[in-house]
Amino acid sequence: MYNKNIIEQLVDFISSKDGKTDKSRLQNEVQDAFDLVKERSVYYCDWFAIRFCKAASRSFGNTVLALSALHRYDGIPFIVCLVTPTRNYLMLANTTFLRKISHSSQELRRDNIKGSFNGSDIMREFEGIENIPENFEFLYNSHENYTFEENLDRLVEATNNIAPTGKRFVPTELQVECIRESVDRAISFLNSVEYGVLNDDLNDRVRAVESEIAIAAFIDNVNLRGRIIEYLITAEDDLKATLMNCLHTRQPLPEIFTADELGDYEREFEHYLTETDIKTKVLFLSSNPKGYNIDKLLSFLSEEKSVYLVFVVAIDEDRTIQTRLCSMFNRQLLSGTRIIKHWAGRNSRGVTQYEGRVLEAIVEDFDSGIDYDASQDMITDFLRG
Repeated sequence: MYNKNIIEQLVDFISSKDGKTDKSRLQNEVQDAFDLVKERSVYYCDWFAIRFCKAASRSFGNTVLALSALHRYDGIPFIVCLVTPTRNYLMLANTTFLRKISHSSQELRRDNIKGSFNGSDIMREFEGIENIPENFEFLYNSHENYTFEENLDRLVEATNNIAPTGKRFVPTELQVECIRESVDRAISFLNSVEYGVLNDDLNDRVRAVESEIAIAAFIDNVNLRGRIIEYLITAEDDLKATLMNCLHTRQPLPEIFTADELGDYEREFEHYLTETDIKTKVLFLSSNPKGYNIDKLLSFLSEEKSVYLVFVVAIDEDRTIQTRLCSMFNRQLLSGTRIIKHWAGRNSRGVTQYEGRVLEAIVEDFDSGIDYDASQDMITDFLRG
């Protein structure tokens, strides 16, 4: 979880020391001011970890930290403070923001975490967003979408030039035509009786587990929270009853495995095949949820009856739940859909990410419209990617 107040205090404190102190003294002052624990070269607390480095300018290639050490702090903002003679620069260096592993990394594998990263391996920009304190909240909320293992796979590929495991979807001309027609199918579905049937189905499922959803909304881990709420809404097995009981009695939660599929809930009608992705938005927490794998989406949209939807489940501080079922081409949703290209690897078009403020707007002030031209432009970007 991102503690905005604490991080802002840290940024202000370090900025106030620009050009006034050296690395050794600065790290001691920060440790005292924020009551940090020192573990080798890293200082940390519940809300962040920080590593101090020294260089003559903002560009630096020094070794920062071993990847195995970073693993321990990857669940909180990991900040690198670069101390220069005139200014102290801060940047996020969680695994999402590393290009590769540079030092002693020849044996790096998913089951063998080796190597260290240098200052030059830290992205100064993440998909158009500069890696500076003003953007830390947005950037860290983006990082929370990915597990350490997912980022490790990407780093192994980027570091050792291992052949990508992903499969790029290459559509035929007829499939491209079908993908283009998916905008018309979406508009048709939203105006059909079937839309109401699916919407009622999903809302009935939410009502059946709304007390459990309200409890799960307070789980700190973003990935776990999303998986549990998705499972509560869609599953129909004995494990669901166990999960519900554990949430109410505060017992350890069972392991929840969700398939890495395009959507969370599939339902077929006579004229439509729907895939619905369930997206949880906790209204009192900032977040930018992961969207869909673009290659998987294009493969699905190349099927004649395909309609891809997003079901937003929003929970406020009073544990009130609001829902909204919308098309992936919904005007509001499309305006807040970002393409994340670097993360998915060389053999993929990438994934998407939703801006949290847009999901809030969808449940609080819904505009059901679809901008046809903007939707086709998005498809063009996907196909070109």
